[in-house]
This record gives sequence, structure tokens and C-alpha cells, in this order.
Amino acid sequence: MPVVATGFSAAPDRVAGTTLAARQARTGLGDAPCDLALVFLSGAYLEGPDEVLEQVARELLPRELAGCTSGGLVAGGQEHEGVDGIAIWTISVGEGGDVEVFELRTRPVDEGLALVGLPDPVPGSAMVLLADSSHLPLEGTLRAFDEHLPGVPLVGGVPSTVPPDGRPLLRGTASSDAAGLLVRFTGLEMLPLVSQGARPIGPELAVTAGEGGIIRELAGRPAIEALRETVDALGPEEQARIRHGLLLGLVVGPGRPEYGAGDFVVRGLAGADPQAGAIAIGAPVEVGQIAQLHVRDPESASSDLEEALRLRRAAAGSAAIAGALAFTCNGRGEDMFGHAHHDADAIQRELGPLPLAGMISAGEIGPVGGHPFLHGFTTTMGIFLT
Repeated sequence: MPVVATGFSAAPDRVAGTTLAARQARTGLGDAPCDLALVFLSGAYLEGPDEVLEQVARELLPRELAGCTSGGLVAGGQEHEGVDGIAIWTISVGEGGDVEVFELRTRPVDEGLALVGLPDPVPGSAMVLLADSSHLPLEGTLRAFDEHLPGVPLVGGVPSTVPPDGRPLLRGTASSDAAGLLVRFTGLEMLPLVSQGARPIGPELAVTAGEGGIIRELAGRPAIEALRETVDALGPEEQARIRHGLLLGLVVGPGRPEYGAGDFVVRGLAGADPQAGAIAIGAPVEVGQIAQLHVRDPESASSDLEEALRLRRAAAGSAAIAGALAFTCNGRGEDMFGHAHHDADAIQRELGPLPLAGMISAGEIGPVGGHPFLHGFTTTMGIFLT
């Protein structure tokens, strides 16, 4: 049976704070060995990552040690934006379980870049990805992951702060020059959660012409024309909500007979060609996909997260939740909701009390329709069951 434990400190002294956080995690693990420690650092703790990691290793004796830097931390029922601090997430996988960390890198090839380091498929595995997006092209990486490891649950995040040495990823007792760290769990059950915080508005429109990230036609009409008519038909309240930018949701997989709000991957409009009537979005499109305008606001984001958490609670059934990893966007927090700790508080309220740690990210990774995507303004989680 897996055991998850966490620790947090915002003590001004890095060594003292790291010791405190590591001992909190050690206490939570009890007599169980530490098979993995994931470390998230922010603020002044970024100035001496090697010193911090060495102290974690001394206190916890983890079999695997990894992590990254961030602009903020998630710990317990709180989110700490812009603090000097450390959050530690640990797990003892128990009998029959295992955990491994793989380093992802890229190398130049004639066609562009090749991804190196993806492990071979293992039945019943689940994964967490910490990705340095300045060195790892994430859209291509996630497509490669989907092709090489189809159906494997994947969650993760992009570090939201780069430390002075330019290396946001941490492995062992030093910074890592890898482009990504992939943590594979086997013999454990991890439920992924994705809350994009947006709701659909207006009619559904089928993509009738498009390729790559370009939609040329919606419902047989130029895409710009179809969207303009859709916006004009909205009520004044909904029109006011989309003034900050149009969001378009695409059902993952063309021609799906049944789908719900959680099957849309939501993207902002990246550009438009008025002469051709086409629009560009940050996701690949296929003819036959269903598209629908979406709106993101605090109310929608709150209700979406609460519903996603309730669904995961139901999916867990009679199993207890050992703990969870969380990645929440740096565009959420107080900026979106007007008060602190929104996401962490909702997680504890719906699923807890449970050991919870993670980071405030510059991009969140999680599945929609069974396929991994990079998201923004989103919370993604890995929920580990006993």
C-alpha cells in the first residue's frame, strides 16, 4: 500500500527550512522507506539548489530525488505565491510498486529535433512530467508520448521561474541539464485530473475544413464568419465575458458520438486571416471535430474544479486517497479568484484531508479524451489511491 507524505517551509534560512520540510515528510512516512522525493523550490531557495537537495537526501534517504524550481508552491491546503520556500512530496510505493525517473533530451536531426529518453511501455504505469519548455518542444513531445505510450496517464507542469544557473530541473543532489524529467510509477493507481476552468457557450460547430492548427471552415462557412455570427447571437452578459479574448474548445477526436464539457481541449485564438476567413489556434485540428466557444471566469473555474474533484472522488470508489500532486497555473490564484488558496482549499474540501504538494506552473500537462495536452489557466493533478 503506498504512503504519501509532504513537507513545507518558508523559513528564511534555506538549510533550516529544508530540514524542517524534510522532517515533516519523514514523520508522515512513518517507518516506510522514501522511494521518491519530489522537491519544488521558490524564491531565495533557488540560489542554492545543490545545498537544498543535499539536505533533503540526508534527511530522507530517497531512492529517487527530483524536482524543479517555481514561482510559487502548493502545500497542504495553501498556495504560496512569490515566497522563499520549499515543498516536498514523497511516496513509499509499497509492495509491488515501483518508481523510476527518466531524463528527456532532444538532439538535432534533418527534420528538426528528435526526442531521446522515453522509456519503453510498461503495463499499468502512470507518469508525471516536469518539463523545461525552453528546451523541450512540448506539443511535439506530447504527441510522441501519445504515440509511444498510448493510454498512459500523464500529468505535470512547466517551471514558472528559471534560477540563476538557467537550469530549472533538479535531479539527485544537483541541477539537471535535462529538458524534461519523467517520473514513472508502476504497480500504483493514479487518477489524473484536468480542470481547464472554462465553460462552453453558443452552438456547437463542426470543423468542415482545416489542417494543422488552422480552421478554415466551421459548419460549412468561413471560420471567422461563423464565429462572428455566434458572438453576435450571444446575450450581453456572455458577450461581456469574452471581451478579454475568444476561447475555442475542440472535442478531442473527430466524430465522437458522445462527449461532455470535459472532452474539450480549450485554446485561445492565436491569429486570423480575414481575407481567407481562417483562424489559427494552438492545437491540431481535424475535419469532423466539434468546436464551441468557451468562456473562462472565476465562477466557471470554481465550478469546473469542484465538479472534476467530485468525479475523481466517485471514480476512487471505496479506495482511500493516499495523496496528490498538484500543478496550478500562475494565471489563477489571487489574480483570478480575488483570494488566496482557492485551488488547494477546494482540493482539500472535496478530497481531503490528504497529503498535497506541488507547484504554481507556467503551463500544466494533463489528459483530455485520453490524450495528453499542454494547458494554460488550468489545474492538473495526479491523485494516488491506496
